[in-house]
Amino acid sequence: MTPQAPLPSPQEARPRLSPRFVFSHPAHAIALGFGSGLSPLAPGTAGTLWAWVSFLVMQLWLTHTQIGLVIVASLALGWWACAVTAQHLGRADPGNIVWDEVVAFWIVLWVIAPAGVLLQVMAFALFRFFDAVKPGPVGWADRLFHGLGWRGGLGILFDDLVAAACTLLVIAAGVTLWRWL
Repeated sequence: MTPQAPLPSPQEARPRLSPRFVFSHPAHAIALGFGSGLSPLAPGTAGTLWAWVSFLVMQLWLTHTQIGLVIVASLALGWWACAVTAQHLGRADPGNIVWDEVVAFWIVLWVIAPAGVLLQVMAFALFRFFDAVKPGPVGWADRLFHGLGWRGGLGILFDDLVAAACTLLVIAAGVTLWRWL
């Protein structure tokens, strides 16, 4: 990773989010979820829905192992893309960057696969709750990087990865309880 350039001052013009901006640089296209981050309402939810649909499409052509490899590659690529896009937007963690939701929700779906529609809907709802409300460890993860003033892709991705872990823990506890009853 190259050192981060300082973010522009508030007086400097920030680029306008638009389809043109999304596709002006490969990092923007990735970080902004190929346009899903442009949603005027709840871009994180739009990015998570895009993740869900794209995961279902991946399942048509890729094996479980291949999807896992795509996720690993997407984490590394996303780290770079989120850092570059945040720098270009002049903000440490813009809400329109949704690659963090995409790759984190892919992890959730990959771990619970094969899962029926009901479990996928529950996973979606839990993930969105943990990502939006940021209770407990998710809030800690979010504050950790922001409190340190850390800018870059890992800071953007980290709280969503913790939200994915919390989602999986709740699902595992629910499945265990269901089987026990």
